[in-house]
Amino acid sequence: MPKVVFVSNYFNHHQAPFAKAMDQLTEHQFTFVETVPMDTERKQMGWGLDQKPSYVFQVYDREARIKAKEMIFQADAVIWGSCPFGLIKPRLKARKLTFAYSERLFKEGKSGFSYRGRVLKYKLKLGRYQYPDHYLLCASAYAAGDYNSIGLFKGRALKWGYFPEMKEYDIDDLMNRKPSVITAELKHPKTSILWAGRLIGWKHPDVSIKVAYELKKRGYSFQLDIIGNGEMEQQLRQMIQELNLSDCVTMLGAMPPQKVREHMEKADIFLFTSDQNEGWGAVLNESMNSGCVVIANQVIGSVPYLVKDGENGFVVKECNSVDEIAGYVSRCMENHQIMRQIGEAAYRTIRDEWNAGIAAERFVNINRSGNYIERICSKS
Repeated sequence: MPKVVFVSNYFNHHQAPFAKAMDQLTEHQFTFVETVPMDTERKQMGWGLDQKPSYVFQVYDREARIKAKEMIFQADAVIWGSCPFGLIKPRLKARKLTFAYSERLFKEGKSGFSYRGRVLKYKLKLGRYQYPDHYLLCASAYAAGDYNSIGLFKGRALKWGYFPEMKEYDIDDLMNRKPSVITAELKHPKTSILWAGRLIGWKHPDVSIKVAYELKKRGYSFQLDIIGNGEMEQQLRQMIQELNLSDCVTMLGAMPPQKVREHMEKADIFLFTSDQNEGWGAVLNESMNSGCVVIANQVIGSVPYLVKDGENGFVVKECNSVDEIAGYVSRCMENHQIMRQIGEAAYRTIRDEWNAGIAAERFVNINRSGNYIERICSKS
């Protein structure tokens, strides 16, 4: 079995399913190198794990760093994300099979001082290591374009992503938990809408409240729940009060990931309103896995990979497209058969096409066959 090392900043619940699958498939020839302790904010969000698996190797001192560098150099294949470049540099110089793991580079656009600085940084760091066995695993549908635009990883950029826990359900049981099904006998069944994330500007939680206002004006029966905390919390509470939405919009605060999943399982519709600063957005995997009809902004990194517009979700062109989002929600409320069909298709997408088990199997197979491009996900 191949020895595989995955180097990143800290081990968390988003990476755990892929790491576990890799450890099993390689017959325990897998190591996750954690380079920094998790920050307080992430721990408060419930990202911390009480006990880390034995394959997690923490690099917090000089001795551990020396050992990690040796493990990285000797491995058959290495995935490297956010980590000190000194750990991976000897392997790159030796031209060994290596996979950079990255979201898009230019979240703030391709102009200005910040853009020029990042271009220079990445050209200097990676320009000399553009050899045939150094690939890019794209944790964003926009990563390949960003890197290719500055001459990096041309012809070697592969579809990848984040692979949070995939839960298998009895699909009928899952869909029958949804409020729109439970209240279907009513003349105006109540629809459950969910928004979840940090309450910060580029995630645009205020858009969900504006959508709720529009839906209420149209006379629809619904409940919007907002999960998360952050700098916009007071502003959002004030919006709810001023727009007279207290009877249909509730702010639930922050909660651990497993509790968020429970709310997704009981939600009919999930609103994903982030802008291009959302590198991937694991809530998309999770809400689709939970059978939600997702309405998402096209510039979010995961959306072009996961959502087929009108088949397993809906895609909007702008994060602040209140009328467009409200239109899709209205369409679902008025045709519960369509809502169920799309929710079931979303679930099947994660179960059958996009999860940690499938990703790990494809990655291990590349080391058995040597046919790297075809054996990982399709080209980006």
